[in-house]
Amino acid sequence: MRPQPLICVTDVEASSRWYQRLLGCRGAHGGTQYEQLVKDGQLILQLHSFDVEHHHGPIGNRNDRPYGNGVLLWFEVEDFDAVMQRVAEMSVEIVMPRHRNPPDGSGGPNHWECWMRDPDGYTVVVASPYGTADGGWHPGPDMFV
Repeated sequence: MRPQPLICVTDVEASSRWYQRLLGCRGAHGGTQYEQLVKDGQLILQLHSFDVEHHHGPIGNRNDRPYGNGVLLWFEVEDFDAVMQRVAEMSVEIVMPRHRNPPDGSGGPNHWECWMRDPDGYTVVVASPYGTADGGWHPGPDMFV
């Protein structure tokens, strides 16, 4: 099984560009109504316009705010430091700045996280792999290619 999350957005093309830049992924569908974002050949996120019903009817209501109430779009990334650099360059709205989880002691995922908002206000979390916040992990030279 592989999760294939789909979110409704107000501007598919703008959201696609935002996620592509943030996550270093690419668009595999394109268009103003629907987009598939992929990384390493795997679908990681689908974007769908609030205003398009297709054959299935409306998926969301653009007037029901906040979007994604109670949902976090969580991405584990190998290139956490590079993502943090892009976050700074993009002037992303930060919800919780880079922090270790758990904050103190041992146990837990022992990784880095940063919580932010996407252009529609969804909460997006990027996290380094489990066990990488102990000071022994450093990105390899091929992680930024």
